[in-house]
Amino acid sequence: MRELFFDYALMPSGWARDVRIGVADGMIASVARDTTRGNAQPISGIAIPGLPNVHCHAFQRGMAGLAERRGPQRDSFWTWREAMYRFLAVTTPEDVQAIAAFAYMEMLEAGFTCVGEFHYLHHDIDGRPFSDLGEMATRMAAAAKHTGIGLTLLPSFYAHGGFGAALPAKEQRRFLTDPEKFSRLLERTRAIVKELPHARVGLAPHSLRAVTPQELVDVVALQPEGPIHIHVAEQAREVDECIKSLGARPVEWLLDNFPVDRRWCLIHCTHMTADETKSLAASGAAAGLCPTTEANLGDGIFNGSTYLEAGGVWGVGSDSNIQIDVPAELRQLEYGQRLLHQSRNVLTREEGESTGYRLYTTALAGGAQALDQQIGAIEPGRWADLVVLDADHPDLASGPEHWLDAYVFVTGTRLIRSVIAAGEIVVENGRHRQHASISAAYRATIARLADG
Repeated sequence: MRELFFDYALMPSGWARDVRIGVADGMIASVARDTTRGNAQPISGIAIPGLPNVHCHAFQRGMAGLAERRGPQRDSFWTWREAMYRFLAVTTPEDVQAIAAFAYMEMLEAGFTCVGEFHYLHHDIDGRPFSDLGEMATRMAAAAKHTGIGLTLLPSFYAHGGFGAALPAKEQRRFLTDPEKFSRLLERTRAIVKELPHARVGLAPHSLRAVTPQELVDVVALQPEGPIHIHVAEQAREVDECIKSLGARPVEWLLDNFPVDRRWCLIHCTHMTADETKSLAASGAAAGLCPTTEANLGDGIFNGSTYLEAGGVWGVGSDSNIQIDVPAELRQLEYGQRLLHQSRNVLTREEGESTGYRLYTTALAGGAQALDQQIGAIEPGRWADLVVLDADHPDLASGPEHWLDAYVFVTGTRLIRSVIAAGEIVVENGRHRQHASISAAYRATIARLADG
């Protein structure tokens, strides 16, 4: 065991001074507060638990900025999706690995230390399966290992082009599978992830529009334990089509027909009634919110204030990776509520409460639940995933009660001095230890794709 010493750290009970953390096999073995440094390695700054990223499609980092031109009609998620299909028509497994490594590196530099990879890109460019069903899963795992980020890999079941088992479009052929093939893919993914110490496997039925009710039953049965993630109610059109096909709104139908509980993470949930919102909160499932992506796509605004009042669990994710930035996701979540309700400090519950503190600590707990990982707190038995803020920055001079407000609403990622993942320092002075080589590989990949 080795020990690390911090001037300040965010503990489950609040801020503590002079904190010595023992680390063994990447996990926190001991924590002492108000103590001396002893033989521990001093790490200058303020330690906070690294934030879990509950929802990511890593390959989409490579197309960030490529769908920001106005089309001939009103642009939406559905027109953005056409740009994604064009990008995937030329993207190889090697490209995806380089893009994923860059995205994961950026996550670590931006304060995410574990990622839920909602992985639906399974096949080759022409739609044919690789000789190894887990070829693309192997690429995700390799990117995680290279960067040091924790990983919950969520292979996605995707079978149809829309509600009512609609035929898929040609552009969707890289995603498609059936329950038998998916079962084998899931087993292969579990074998791949066994090679990583800080990793878990869940599953992800893509959405109610891409999976029939019976397929959903069959797929969920393949994962008796562990996390289950699903896109739901992201767009108004999706809600309308679900009502026509299944006779109910997406969240309503899912809660009525499946034992949705703490294992589940429902991604987006942008369009819910007040009753759906309260019912989702009561289920114990996590809402996986991606405020920056939801704003970029024009999806809408999550019913956050009602969900918070009902005791709902939530985490945040970077989804399309248009911007990878922990404070930006939390800030966008709160600012969306402020615009919606024409009020301030909406996602808090008590007078005098710090909004930054509430946002950050809620996302820690919800993210740990959604990814089914021992993360999100500085205490024994958790992974030693820490983000260290610059204690000397002028914006932190006002004291601990304002630190997370400054991080979320003022200074953002400029405050990040170093990042520790599974006990190893992977980011120093704001840059990942492999920043130059990963960036060079990414740059070469994007340049080649642009030329193609």
